[in-house]
Amino acid sequence: MAARLIVLLLCALQALAAAADATPDEAATDRQSRLARAAALKADAAARRTEADALLQRQQAECSKRFFVNDCREDAKEEHLRVVIEARRLENEGEAIEREIKHEDAAVREVKRINENERREGERPERKARVAAKRQSAEEAAAEHQAEKERQAAKGAQRKAAEAEERRKKQADHAARVSEKKQKAEKKQAEQR
Repeated sequence: MAARLIVLLLCALQALAAAADATPDEAATDRQSRLARAAALKADAAARRTEADALLQRQQAECSKRFFVNDCREDAKEEHLRVVIEARRLENEGEAIEREIKHEDAAVREVKRINENERREGERPERKARVAAKRQSAEEAAAEHQAEKERQAAKGAQRKAAEAEERRKKQADHAARVSEKKQKAEKKQAEQR
């Protein structure tokens, strides 16, 4: 694990050094050219292997016609093995280039992730301040809303009290008029008797 981290960091440093020296276009061009070279090496290896297999079959058929069949076949196998070994070497070289590019890409992504984390950490106090300000603002708005509700409730209570007082006065006036009419009616009845 530690060895992987060391290799990753070394690749990251190499990638950063290369990126610092090259513009993004040059880095992308270099990456593409290396990927193309790796693909060409692998394709060349596959072509050589296919050609070697076909050659081995032809040589095996020709060896059947010779006097020293086994020697001929051994020579053909040795030649085939040399070509296959060279093809493997080319294929391994292409895969090594691809692995190197993948490690560089991973290192660049890791560096970007680290930079992003550092940026976020730098912004954290500002975000906390914004959140605290929003929370404070929301609390103030809630307090103002509650105070407004209490003011409206007080106004409503005053209005209801005034209406109740007005109703009581009207009822008292009405009761006084009814009482007065009753007294007049009783007085009239008493006079008529």
